[in-house]
Amino acid sequence: MKTLVVVSHPEINNSQTQQFLLQGAKLQDVIWHHVEGLSEIDVDKEQKLLMSADRIIFQFPLYWYAAPSGLKNWEDKVLTRNFIYGDDNENLGDKEFGIVVSTGMPLKDFQRGGTENITIDEIMAPYHAIADRAKMKILPTFKIPQFQYMDESKQMQLLIDYQRYLTQAYPDSLSNRQAWFEQEFADRIKNFDDTDCTHCDAILNTFAQRREDITQLKSTINLIKQGEDE
Repeated sequence: MKTLVVVSHPEINNSQTQQFLLQGAKLQDVIWHHVEGLSEIDVDKEQKLLMSADRIIFQFPLYWYAAPSGLKNWEDKVLTRNFIYGDDNENLGDKEFGIVVSTGMPLKDFQRGGTENITIDEIMAPYHAIADRAKMKILPTFKIPQFQYMDESKQMQLLIDYQRYLTQAYPDSLSNRQAWFEQEFADRIKNFDDTDCTHCDAILNTFAQRREDITQLKSTINLIKQGEDE
């Protein structure tokens, strides 16, 4: 699967959040595409880049209930009517679309009756509307509240969750999580020598066996349920 991360931030080099996410993205086989970093927007090139991806992620900080103006400028030029849906075009049809949004406010503020009195998903509705019109598969929004207040353990958990969001198969089921972690571990041990990870193969085999055991257990439970229904 090929993932394209369309990033918008006017001062990305000064953003702790975006620099942290960039380091996480480098460990995955994804394309990091910073729109404000483009010297010019070549519409044909940008559209071909979108069409080459299987999963397209819009990533940005929340500025006054919207993305930075750089993303809007890029959208207006690249996401033309004919490209999205005109003349029966389905250039992005069946691709996956997700959003990674960071905010300096806690998530509890983004709810009806809260300080912001609106939800993150309601704010993201225009982007979801575009994806829906393009007949894309919409993923749950990945929300990053108050990164600057996270301790190291929370940042490490965020890193793993972010990497899964970029490359893990959806839906976010237990089996898909297991498959992702197994593949990640297998990819990492390729860079180890015997002194680095003596028991890596044994750990990987154990992990795979447990995943097979869970799959078998699910099949057994389904058979039992079918017997009860009959």
